Order: sequence, then structure tokens, then C-alpha cells
Amino acid sequence: MTFRPVSPLQGLIRAAAVLLGLLCAMPLAQAGRGTAVVPERTIYPGEEILSEAVREVEVTNPNLRGGYAEITSEVLGKVTTRTLLPGRTIPVAALRDSWAVERGKTVQLIFSGKGLTITAMGTPLENAAIGDFIRVRNVETGVIISGTVMDNGSIRVAAK
Repeated sequence: MTFRPVSPLQGLIRAAAVLLGLLCAMPLAQAGRGTAVVPERTIYPGEEILSEAVREVEVTNPNLRGGYAEITSEVLGKVTTRTLLPGRTIPVAALRDSWAVERGKTVQLIFSGKGLTITAMGTPLENAAIGDFIRVRNVETGVIISGTVMDNGSIRVAAK
């Protein structure tokens, strides 16, 4: 593999062409900003978002930063982590999935491997959504184990 020398002028011309292309493409990307989801009323932290509490509006501010919910289906069923004010966009970072298991409530633990299935009861040591990897205390032995929260609210125990 061989390399040919590049003069500083050629590099400057290439950089200017790339910059010009980006500047020309930016207004086109912002022209079709689409819609945003805004609350109809104040929504407090810990509240689940329902369809009556939000609406979609046309985005008219070209300086609006990204990271907000654009369609209602993105926010329905989610739980807020901070106060959302009426008429303001809903940041996606201010939403989380609802808890599938809650700290201190008894859940079923399941271990499966090599044709063997063991079930027991356990107490989660933290709140968790589906797919989260959490620590759980076995009710019978008191041993702390880790596992993944499943969609039915049980915890699949990880093999060591």
C-alpha cells in the first residue's frame, strides 16, 4: 500500500467542502421537524402517562433541541422521573418503564439448566423493569443471588 502526499491546500479544500455540505443539509433536516408530544396538564414524578394526559403538536420552533418524544405511542404507559409541565415537550430521558418487580415484594425465582428446573421464592432488593439484572434474597436461605426480571414478574436466576 502506498500513500501519496497531500498538500495542506487540498486538505483545506476538502474540509471546506464537507462543512459546506453539512451547512446546506441542516436547514433541510430542520424543515420537517414533525410533531412533539406535550402534556395537557402537570404530570408529577412517578405518574404513569395516559392518553388523556398528552397530545401531539406541530413543531414550529426551528431552534428546538432533539431528545423529545415525537409520537404519543413513545410515552404511553411510561412513568415520569420528573415534573412535566403543560405545553412543554417531554424529554425521552424523563421517562422510564414501569416497574415489573418492586423492592420488598415476594417474587418467584426460577433456575433452569441441563434438564433441571428449580423454583423458589425471593425478595428483590431493588425496583426493576423487565430485562433488568437485579439482586434478590432467597426467602428460605437468606442467600443473595442475581437474576433477570422476566415479563411475567418472575426472576430467571443467573448461573455462576
